[in-house]
Amino acid sequence: MALENQTVARGFILVGFSDMSPQIQRFFFVLFLLFYILTVMGNLLVLTILTVDPALHTPMYFFLRNLSFVEICFTTVTIPKALVNLLADDRSISFLGCALQVYFFFIFGSEECLLLGIMAYDRYVAICNPLRYTTIMSNKRCVFMIVGSWIMSVLLQSGQIIYVISLSFCNSNVIHHFFCDGPSLLGLSCTDTYFNNIIRFSADVFFLIIPFLIIFSSYIYIISTVLKMTSREGRSKAFSTCSSHLVVVTLFYGTLMVAYLQPNTGSVNARFFAVFYCLINPMLNPLIYSLRSKEVKGALRRRIWRK
Repeated sequence: MALENQTVARGFILVGFSDMSPQIQRFFFVLFLLFYILTVMGNLLVLTILTVDPALHTPMYFFLRNLSFVEICFTTVTIPKALVNLLADDRSISFLGCALQVYFFFIFGSEECLLLGIMAYDRYVAICNPLRYTTIMSNKRCVFMIVGSWIMSVLLQSGQIIYVISLSFCNSNVIHHFFCDGPSLLGLSCTDTYFNNIIRFSADVFFLIIPFLIIFSSYIYIISTVLKMTSREGRSKAFSTCSSHLVVVTLFYGTLMVAYLQPNTGSVNARFFAVFYCLINPMLNPLIYSLRSKEVKGALRRRIWRK
């Protein structure tokens, strides 16, 4: 009990990239800071354009607005602390700060998974059932899906974080990552984590596997419908509306699965893949959607022209 209280009192040490030379750490600081600024500014720009332009008040762009907001929050949970640790000698984080970082990382990560599933369903309805699209994807239903996804993310991840912070930490307090990660905390616990692993597995199924299955099945129907189209122009337009979302899904799920399927989530490879889904993917998403969407580019040109 004394050791447990000592670990909680002194918090944890985030190793981050401290095992590399100071020159590389300073290089990472400049690079990560640049990427973080681009991430926040890019997603804020997309969020602003989609909000102020009435022509973009459609279900697809309503979901994209929410995705941009989630990306800003998801990145801000981990990257600012990582930037400080790249320059500071003291890489400690309090027990409360670590718990809050895990909690919000879980929430925003879960919400992004659910959002990507909702956006895939939106594209399925738009392409496979276009005549009923406005009826099925009404404003009321879109708001209901977004609010419901947030409620599920907050409530279910609140249950998971309660079991995480109730663990006893009486061994090492060193986390071999640049942020407080759930699996890393479980590895430091000196109590039985069997029940925590069950809860974690259930959360992974609900927030990762189920949205992925929705995305996968939606695109099977979409591809089947598009291939039946006789017009080449119609096929090209249908694929263009889905390509941005498909690229974002591939980047997000690809890097996330590679990072967490490794036996050691604190390894160098896992940390670099974590940089991808925590920073690089959120930075690329506004570019992907903006460059692939004629409506977004048109709205941006109209705003610049008015200025």
